[in-house]
Amino acid sequence: MSSSTTKARNDHEEAGASAATLRSETQRDINAVTRHKPTRNHMRVVALHCSGAGAGQWRQLGDALGSRYDLVAPEHYGCDSVGPWSGEHAFTLADEAARTIEIIDRSDCTVHLVGHSYGGGVALRAAIERPNRIASIALYEPTAFHLLKATSGRGATAFAEILAIAAETAEGVITGDHRRAAASFVDYWGGRGAWAALRPSVRAALMRWVPKAPLDFRALIDEPTSAFTYANLRCPALIIRGEHSPAPTRLIADMLRTLLPAASLAVIASAGHMGPFTHTSEINAAIVRHIASTSMRDTKMGSFLHHEFSRPQDRVVGDIVGLNTYNPGRNRDV
Repeated sequence: MSSSTTKARNDHEEAGASAATLRSETQRDINAVTRHKPTRNHMRVVALHCSGAGAGQWRQLGDALGSRYDLVAPEHYGCDSVGPWSGEHAFTLADEAARTIEIIDRSDCTVHLVGHSYGGGVALRAAIERPNRIASIALYEPTAFHLLKATSGRGATAFAEILAIAAETAEGVITGDHRRAAASFVDYWGGRGAWAALRPSVRAALMRWVPKAPLDFRALIDEPTSAFTYANLRCPALIIRGEHSPAPTRLIADMLRTLLPAASLAVIASAGHMGPFTHTSEINAAIVRHIASTSMRDTKMGSFLHHEFSRPQDRVVGDIVGLNTYNPGRNRDV
């Protein structure tokens, strides 16, 4: 393993996979990004972190978005700020998405959804629940494993790969070998040797978090949303994947490009599944461009509708006909 590869993985794990490192400032981060009420010129972005990370994953994205956007970064079950899943029933992706849906419902305007890995899967579930409330979607390798179930060939092989790592992680948790479970998880997503490269304090934090990992895997695998349902998400969508990511998430990204009516696909050269940590600036820049272009187009459409349907008797017709017939198309260029 090259020194640059080791450093990239170490940087990613220390910045992203350590629950303790990222959660230490989580509450401060959330309070900071939710202090503004979104207005016509102050739009809301909801960013969902990957498994084992926390709200701090999106700190640099918040800086890149600037003051025009209100960044909200809710945390998932298993994080210190939320606590463990209640155990009242079998855990589902809908249970995880409920917190995000509540944020969407409380917002005065449509929101931009951002997600990475598990956070991308949660974002998709929230968008399915509130399709008319989503301004845009930007996801880095969402782990929508349920899409691989009905596939054959490479898809079936990729699905078997996910079942294997999910089983290995769960076995470690069930037997109480949290070190083995966390090491398997980190080495799969970060590459062989990623676990060994971590500081002891980071490994300890991941070992405390890892009992949540089997719930994440199972929720993503058993998600009941059909592939055809994604056609209802007509908002602009940017799907991003790494050049060297595991086969399952590469295939899922390619599938979503086809399933989402207004999706673009971007491939980040030399990046893997943890690209948001190893290629942070490049990926954040792509997300910001996507959100900004969507916001600009929506502003122009709003001005057009205001001009065209300014008379009182036309306003209702304008809202119904003009907005419902607006279709962003299927631009594949990034």
